[in-house]
Amino acid sequence: MNALALIAKTQSLIASGDIVAAEAALVELADTDGDHALMVVLEQLPPKDILAVIREYDNSKESVINLLVTPALFARAVVIEKQYKDVSRTHLRGMVNSVVFRDGADPVEFLTAIGELEGGAEALADYFTEKWSRIEAFARSGTFDPVEDDGNILSETALLASAYAKPQVDEDEVADQDWMQLAWLLRYTCQDLFVEMLLVLRAKARAHDLGQGDEQEAEEDDGKVETSDTDRGKATPAALEMDEESAI
Repeated sequence: MNALALIAKTQSLIASGDIVAAEAALVELADTDGDHALMVVLEQLPPKDILAVIREYDNSKESVINLLVTPALFARAVVIEKQYKDVSRTHLRGMVNSVVFRDGADPVEFLTAIGELEGGAEALADYFTEKWSRIEAFARSGTFDPVEDDGNILSETALLASAYAKPQVDEDEVADQDWMQLAWLLRYTCQDLFVEMLLVLRAKARAHDLGQGDEQEAEEDDGKVETSDTDRGKATPAALEMDEESAI
């Protein structure tokens, strides 16, 4: 099957909600024609279709798509992931961890690509939503221990001033291939992005405390689908059809 035919088949399967079959078709291409052939197809797929496949990461098996997707393609997918109604951010964290920390990858290349896109800092803030207090502790003290929390929050000026401070812990100490390591990499290799992400995270926390989180979610809810409908490829948000250009 040539590339154009496979692209059409993959998009048709995703549009019909059969993402498992779409992934299988892409894997079959890699098995028969090699990784380069798969990359040619991935480069031509819209970000929403790549996202539909990689966000359903199953940690019980390796996905050739997750292993091969480039930082640029992945970043485009990450910034439109918010269109899925996944309040828990489980899928976002799963796909970020599986791709950014895959064997042989340079996590900083992925973080840089995400940060270069509009909505990149917001996507990373969504990733860290449930760890806000720990990220604040890390920004202030260089450790993730919330016991050190004295209630003070560094100003933006103080954050920027401390951005290039010497690490208090080595990366090896937090190399969990999860949120701690990602936060460490952001703070010590992508300092400006870390500050931008934390400011967005604070704004989200303030909105939540003021009871504005649900209202804002409702305003942005048009076209979204419940995450339960997207698990293992049962549906793709219609909103992605309209908003995918924002990731390009």
